[in-house]
Amino acid sequence: MTDKIRNKTMLITGANRGIGRVILDDAIERGAKKVYAAVRDPRTVSPLIEMHGDRVVPIRLDLEEPNSIVEAAEVATDVEIVINNAGVMNMKSSLEPDAIEALQQEMNINVYGLMRVAQAFAPVLQANGGGVLVQLNSVASVRASASFATYCASKAAAYSITQGLKDLLGEQGTRVISVHPGPTQTDMGCAAGFGDFASSPSLVSNSIFDAINDGQFHSWVGPLAELVRQPYQPFSDNVIEGDMKALRERAFENESTTAHSIENLSR
Repeated sequence: MTDKIRNKTMLITGANRGIGRVILDDAIERGAKKVYAAVRDPRTVSPLIEMHGDRVVPIRLDLEEPNSIVEAAEVATDVEIVINNAGVMNMKSSLEPDAIEALQQEMNINVYGLMRVAQAFAPVLQANGGGVLVQLNSVASVRASASFATYCASKAAAYSITQGLKDLLGEQGTRVISVHPGPTQTDMGCAAGFGDFASSPSLVSNSIFDAINDGQFHSWVGPLAELVRQPYQPFSDNVIEGDMKALRERAFENESTTAHSIENLSR
């Protein structure tokens, strides 16, 4: 199989640590021509430049600062693959006093940040032949946990936006991928107490590149995600990735059949 990463120019948000850094390392190893490491503080990219040379280009991008995203898109005009990896997780249940504030921050970064990235880079990807937009969602996008409910809510919203982007950006030839890792061995995962239940970040990276190569929309990563995927897959195949026109026609047929049956019963 041809690796579709080879000779491509990529941008990865949150590329200086955790999953983002592993994705960057893997992209370079797979032959990416250039990788923009999009981070809040470009100085933190220095170790990556020392390791990989000038194929890594630091660029400032803060998902909470719309102007920084627009400016990054104005600089990285040659990008063909955008991986929006950066995010935030607050360990808050819905009943904690500061839960609303926590959700506001998570929505601003995890959801509005995604929308800002898509708005800024959609024209760039289109100009470069369509390309790919990858969004790091979560298994929490489809199954909430009471102990970090605000994070789950933000990831569910991000997943919904990702589905809409799939249809919208598909019209310009841009593929969209929704990645759903389970617990992962990162600073965020450790803070959440996942510990021994967490999977390696390399599994996430490999899954992303497999999805890019194979043309998948969903990418489920790790044992917990796989347990969720199995019962969810039929719904996903028929509704999330199904033909909406066909679904509407079936719904209309069912409605007409039900109305006809009621009419017959009333006679």
